[in-house]
Amino acid sequence: MSSAVAVVEARALTLAYGGRAVLRDVSFTVRRGEFWCVLGPNGSGKSTLLRAILGLEAPSAGTLWRHPEYARRDRVGFVPQRCDLNPALPTTVREFVSLGMVGQTVPPSELAARLAWALERVDLGGGARRDYWTLSGGERQRALLARGLVRRPSLLLLDEPTTHLDRESEQRLLASLATLAHEDGCTPVLVTHDERIAARHATHIAILRDGTLTAGPSEGAC
Repeated sequence: MSSAVAVVEARALTLAYGGRAVLRDVSFTVRRGEFWCVLGPNGSGKSTLLRAILGLEAPSAGTLWRHPEYARRDRVGFVPQRCDLNPALPTTVREFVSLGMVGQTVPPSELAARLAWALERVDLGGGARRDYWTLSGGERQRALLARGLVRRPSLLLLDEPTTHLDRESEQRLLASLATLAHEDGCTPVLVTHDERIAARHATHIAILRDGTLTAGPSEGAC
């Protein structure tokens, strides 16, 4: 599903890391409800691009525009590859997912509703009171996704969230993302090395190579 609302737009964008330009003169537009996959080898600038969209890296040249409503800070979720907690610290799934609300204050009733919605979206409904350390690897990754969703984001950035997942866990997580895009108007932007994931699930694909970015609809997009 694609709407006319642009969430992120780059024009002649150049990004540098450590004084070296990693992306040069790139342009693309991400629209609300699309599902983007970003492909490229290590060092191609995938993480730098995510950091720029998050507002953590300033462009060296060109512009990176974010919609003032759909991409404001409290409406952007981020899912890293992994989250290392101290295993000696007792943690429930509810407490873990609630970490996604750090920096935001909402009434307890709204927080409870957000937690229930996020857990339901990743197929962990009813598991808020479970011990986080009893979850399987796939369940922990889905809890990490729920942590990114608890803000009810319009834009969701994911840095290789399927790494180390078995095929079944991977498919369940990706199905959750597709549902978010199609039914909730959320816009996932997922960094991955796996061309298979991009070909099967993405509506749009960006390929980073040698400082350039090529982007457009995937062949399987509706």
